[in-house]
Amino acid sequence: MVSNNREKFQIQYQAGKKAFERGEYRQSVQYLEAAKALTTNSSRLGGEAQIWLVTAYQAAGQEKEAIALAQELATHPHPQISQQAKRLLYIMQAPQLKRPKEWMSEIPDLADTADGKPKYVTAKSKTSSSSSSSNKTPEPVDLSQVNTQDNQFIWVALVLTLLTFIGLFWFK
Repeated sequence: MVSNNREKFQIQYQAGKKAFERGEYRQSVQYLEAAKALTTNSSRLGGEAQIWLVTAYQAAGQEKEAIALAQELATHPHPQISQQAKRLLYIMQAPQLKRPKEWMSEIPDLADTADGKPKYVTAKSKTSSSSSSSNKTPEPVDLSQVNTQDNQFIWVALVLTLLTFIGLFWFK
């Protein structure tokens, strides 16, 4: 019976990890919850499954469940599991930084499509102020403000280059 539970656990656990890696977070949560029920929570393997479950909860948008489970795992008897849970808890409880909307790209959720066919979304054009700026002619430059005096840099650079070449050929 024990080996039967271990096999079922491994099947659920691996399926949960694979679903997570494919981005199917809700499905991953279901598999990992089933795996959690098939093992003891205080075991190392049970702790690993629960760490995966914390990340699946977070990815699926179930923040409260993720934080609660991470807090529970912070006192896990296996030191690596408790340390990893504390790290995850620290990250999840960190303050969220506000990002300008221009930095973000919205990705439509295609899971709700009834027919299963992809629906294409056209990109939004930029605001009219940015497109009108590309049509403007450059402002004319006031030539009376431009410094037209020769600063002798070119001549100094040419003389130094010439002297360098002469020195190279001379000492050859």
